[in-house]
Amino acid sequence: MKILVIEDDQRVAELIQRGLTEHGFIPTLAYDGLSGKKLALNNQYDLIITDIILPKLDGLDLCKEIRQIKPDLPIIMLTALGTTNDKVEGFDAGADDYLTKPFEMRELLVRIRALLKRSNNTINNIGFILKYADLEMNLQTKNVVRNKTEINLTPKEFKLLEYMLQNSERVLSRTEIAEKVWDTLFDTGTNFIDVYINYLRKKIDKNFDKKLIHTRSGMGFILKAE
Repeated sequence: MKILVIEDDQRVAELIQRGLTEHGFIPTLAYDGLSGKKLALNNQYDLIITDIILPKLDGLDLCKEIRQIKPDLPIIMLTALGTTNDKVEGFDAGADDYLTKPFEMRELLVRIRALLKRSNNTINNIGFILKYADLEMNLQTKNVVRNKTEINLTPKEFKLLEYMLQNSERVLSRTEIAEKVWDTLFDTGTNFIDVYINYLRKKIDKNFDKKLIHTRSGMGFILKAE
């Protein structure tokens, strides 16, 4: 598995490189955003690890540009910025996971393996179309339509709604959503899942008579026509 590491701190980059190599991965290093972008777009990688604060092109803009060309390439962001707003900004840019510095190599490896496993899974017997009530999602074209109205979602909003559609009429806890959609442990000190649920509500429910996304106090969230 080939992994591109974009990190301007040479010491950190080489530590990650050594850890990846020891566990059978083939890492390539880039020390600024422009070099990382060129490598990412001109070569085939299984996953990208990038810092946010980078010279020449920051990690958020880098992620957005990669996503335009390679929408399914897994991306993990590494940063010292760990507030809920920072995480939301990273996910909105297209990151699949977000790891706050300092971190342990074994945690990074767990997240890498989880993302690689998910990205290598082909669409199974659920088919290409997910439907609930008047809401429809096409897993091939990435289109979402409700009552003949097309809805534009960010990549992370799409993944969250996909999981809710696959588990409609079942209460999903924040912990489960964090593990299944973000491949991470839920941090009770942040509310990024609630933030994304609210994003979905504004797009899925706001302009329609019947609400589909509901909160179950103390338990989580449910997709249900009530």
